[in-house]
Amino acid sequence: MRGIYNSVTDLRRKVFAAIASMAYEDCDDLAKRIEQIPYELLPGDKATYRNSIFLERAIIGERLRLGMGLPTRDAKEFKALSDGIEESAIAKKYYDDPLVNIIKFACNACPEKKVFVTNACQGCLSHQCTEVCPKDAIHIVNGRSLIDQDKCIKCGRCMEACPYKAITKIERPCAASCGMDAIHSDEDGKAVIDYDKCVSCGMCLVNCPFGAIVDKGQIFQTIYAMKEGHRVVAAVAPAFVGQFGPSVTPEKLTAALKELGFSDVVEVAIGADLCTIEEAEDFMDKVPEKQPWMATSCCPAWSVMAKKLFPQYASHISMALTPMVLTARMIKKDDPDCKVVFIGPCAAKKLEASRKSVRSDVDFVLTFEEVMGMFVAKGVKLEEIEGNDPLLKGTNRGREFAVSGGVAKAVKSLINKKHPEVEVKVQAAEGLKNCKTMLMMAKAGRLDGYLLEGMACPGGCVAGAGTLQPIAKSSAAVKKYANENTLVNCDESPYGDRLEELTKG
Repeated sequence: MRGIYNSVTDLRRKVFAAIASMAYEDCDDLAKRIEQIPYELLPGDKATYRNSIFLERAIIGERLRLGMGLPTRDAKEFKALSDGIEESAIAKKYYDDPLVNIIKFACNACPEKKVFVTNACQGCLSHQCTEVCPKDAIHIVNGRSLIDQDKCIKCGRCMEACPYKAITKIERPCAASCGMDAIHSDEDGKAVIDYDKCVSCGMCLVNCPFGAIVDKGQIFQTIYAMKEGHRVVAAVAPAFVGQFGPSVTPEKLTAALKELGFSDVVEVAIGADLCTIEEAEDFMDKVPEKQPWMATSCCPAWSVMAKKLFPQYASHISMALTPMVLTARMIKKDDPDCKVVFIGPCAAKKLEASRKSVRSDVDFVLTFEEVMGMFVAKGVKLEEIEGNDPLLKGTNRGREFAVSGGVAKAVKSLINKKHPEVEVKVQAAEGLKNCKTMLMMAKAGRLDGYLLEGMACPGGCVAGAGTLQPIAKSSAAVKKYANENTLVNCDESPYGDRLEELTKG
């Protein structure tokens, strides 16, 4: 589903554009305005995607609420679509838990993991599926294989043995994509998120083919801050390359963001460089004398997962501030009265920014997809815009933070440059399931002396829940962009001397 523009993607982006339009408008009656939008996005009296136009509009309504940072409504209780909207129409609002939400009446109640026989079964004489089943769960009924679901353990051996590939496994897509095993079913078969396990990586919301899972947004509040006259600075994550179209250069993106109302644009690769310097120092100081291995800190979903599942190793996760926080803190040091908006690919960054320790540095978090909605609402023609203000302050290694393996590469490169006698062994994992496996290896003592890099999204930040283009294409674009830079290693950053000020001040 990733990288394929489909009806769910289309509706999601139309909702973001509608929220942005409502914020840009000088609207006297927000309650009335939000009630009108579902009818504008889905006109007429015939359903397009589901069996009822009323259901479609109700789902759009919940998406609008969540996109404005409001909670979903309980279908059992009366609550207007506009309930709470006035309280949300402010220039400063943090997320109320939970960040990632399921719209219950949009959920298809997909089946749990199940192995079953399809119509491709030929009723062959060899019955290999019955021979390999370790639980005697498969029998021949009326000449065809039949699986007893009460006995089946979903091992998949029958699938491998079938010469016709007539046996398949089906699994709820949101649950299959969740590396924390945080999604289960309620009594009606609808998806439920266990928030004690959830780390807000957002993989469930981009893998649900019914668009039933949505994260909260701050488009409305960001635009309100601009309208109130605040200086609002965009801190753009390294994964931005190519996200807004192949012809949208960094220069064009900078100009386009300023047309939206941002007063300045800063690349978060600057913060990545500073993070690299700090993590390299941490690694040299701690491994192996004080601890057997060290893990990177920049992916919030990964670091939260590691601390939830392996609390005994919490101290082994680098204490370095993330690139987002370092960049925002630097901006605020130079302009204390401004508001900082992190623009990136990640849903988990929204959760990170809502922490009390980070709130004073990062005011809002928007995904690339949400910003695209702002461009649409404002009528900004990205391809036609003129740009002459390039982003030149980040290094190659800092920019490569956006792709899997990039963080560890940056730290290793810096250590090798400053301490060529030191061997830095690296283990990188992408996707939370693989990250768990990596930590199990570390627990078993197989990764002593290593620098571990974890990325919650398969492919790294370029695969985040708020991205706009295929993962492989994004990875190639980021690497190409990084290699065009004259600054290579992170110690060449013109901001390197500010690290102590930002971490101690």
